[in-house]
Amino acid sequence: MLSIMPAAGQPAERQLFSEEWRDGWIPSDFSRPGEVVFTDTAVVLHAGDPMTGITWTGDHPLINYEIAFEAQRVDGRDFFCGLTFPVGDSPCTLILGGWGGTVVGLSSVDGLDASENETRTSMEFEAGQWYRILLRVTDREITAYVDDELVVALETEGRRFSVRPEVSRSRPLGIATWRTTGALRDLRIRSLEPTP
Repeated sequence: MLSIMPAAGQPAERQLFSEEWRDGWIPSDFSRPGEVVFTDTAVVLHAGDPMTGITWTGDHPLINYEIAFEAQRVDGRDFFCGLTFPVGDSPCTLILGGWGGTVVGLSSVDGLDASENETRTSMEFEAGQWYRILLRVTDREITAYVDDELVVALETEGRRFSVRPEVSRSRPLGIATWRTTGALRDLRIRSLEPTP
């Protein structure tokens, strides 16, 4: 089972949906967003027209880190989680369930969307089911897991990362949905040692 554990000599992970850190999130400045609702255990991003999201305003690592959380599609047919994250000075987005509901991958790599580049894979996501997500960004590669399945493994040397204009309001770290209601819980982040 995948887990996110503090590395030797590293500070403990931060739980970014805890009451202590909740004020660090703001609704992303999308046009015609749905409602953002924080509960005691999760945040729900109600479907927007087309997008709803939250953006982190606190400090965070730019490279050599892990983000772990759980996400589910509550209702809708498109991506229930578009996690925008930094790769050094560049942004990128991990898409879960895009392009009609099944596409998983990174947008964008060398100017190509998740539906067009080599990170693309397809997964069926059941509404109402929680999925464990783990994203790892190092100075050498980006990897992502859904539950225990490796869905992205991309070496970063010589690659160019960017985001689609629609999700630019999620930068540098944020989560969004597309015409879909999504829920998220137990989001944690921690720094990693640089790759030897």
